[in-house]
Amino acid sequence: LLGQILDQWFESEPLKATLATDAVIGAMASPHTPGSGYVLLHHVMGELEGRRGAWGYVAGGMGALSQAIAHAATARGAHIFAEKAVCHVLLGRDGRVQGVALQDGTEVRSKLVLSNASPQITFLELVPQEQLPKDFVQRIRQVDTRSSVTKINVAVDRLPSFLAAPNARDGQPLPHHQCSIHLNCESTHLLHQAFTEATHGHPSSRPMIELCIPSVLDPGLAPRGCHVVSLFTQYTPSMLAGGQSWDEQTRNAYADRVFDCVEDYAPGFKASVIGRDILTPPDLERIFGLPGGNIFHGAMSLDQLYFARPAPSYSGYQSPIPGLYLCGSGAHPGGGVMGAAGRNAAQVALRDFRRL
Repeated sequence: LLGQILDQWFESEPLKATLATDAVIGAMASPHTPGSGYVLLHHVMGELEGRRGAWGYVAGGMGALSQAIAHAATARGAHIFAEKAVCHVLLGRDGRVQGVALQDGTEVRSKLVLSNASPQITFLELVPQEQLPKDFVQRIRQVDTRSSVTKINVAVDRLPSFLAAPNARDGQPLPHHQCSIHLNCESTHLLHQAFTEATHGHPSSRPMIELCIPSVLDPGLAPRGCHVVSLFTQYTPSMLAGGQSWDEQTRNAYADRVFDCVEDYAPGFKASVIGRDILTPPDLERIFGLPGGNIFHGAMSLDQLYFARPAPSYSGYQSPIPGLYLCGSGAHPGGGVMGAAGRNAAQVALRDFRRL
């Protein structure tokens, strides 16, 4: 349990709760949920520019990272087809991969196909079910994809000023504006309460909020004097109690609740808002193909990690379909912007390709 680990090392409840957010981020779990300690480890493993456990902002926004990968690939002869939805994976009579078919009817032939989509989309939508072992299909259907995340992107006309560290008179950014700011994290009990509400189908009345202001470090993201604020919030269940849907009224009511919380810490925040974009779990699923809105393509729980990700006997990136590989967050070692699953899958595919 994460709570036991934190209790061994720290006395300050706000510090323990702030550290605990990285143990439940993206997970429908509380700091008291067994296995939550691993999720914390997952978010601090690795290093950035020689600093262990460090995180960083991508200049130009997260899309710039995808563009950098794309430029590196095209420089080596790759062809990238954007906005071309895949309809299904093409299979030969021997059951081996022959490429993919696009929704516009185009067929792209290949001996290897690597899927960065979730295991659910890859194996339940793009591959004929009769070509897969029944126990494998059942396992993929049973993967826990419960989501807890609603992301709110906000445009503001001035920098938030927090009661704990008010802005300077000139309104220039201070050191804490360059960091991840955690709100409603005074105690692990608060986080557990927020989680408990979501397990009953209700968005948290006092949600966990992780706030960052990337435009402080990357001024090109917003006009001069303005900023973009990213609010990563929990807990919001995909399925609401009583069969209620995430309609416009429900989405805005939750966002208003989040803004009220931010206002408590930074008076004037609500008056500074000039635009907002609310992405609930169903929105994350519809727009980005995240099953259930889960940012990791499936819970990072101990029963869905290592040799069991995405399914026992298929944690090595290969699938029951010869020539079809899984290279996204649903593969080992899971989600996060680290590229480990993609790199490992590429190495396995290259090894197999040499044998063809």
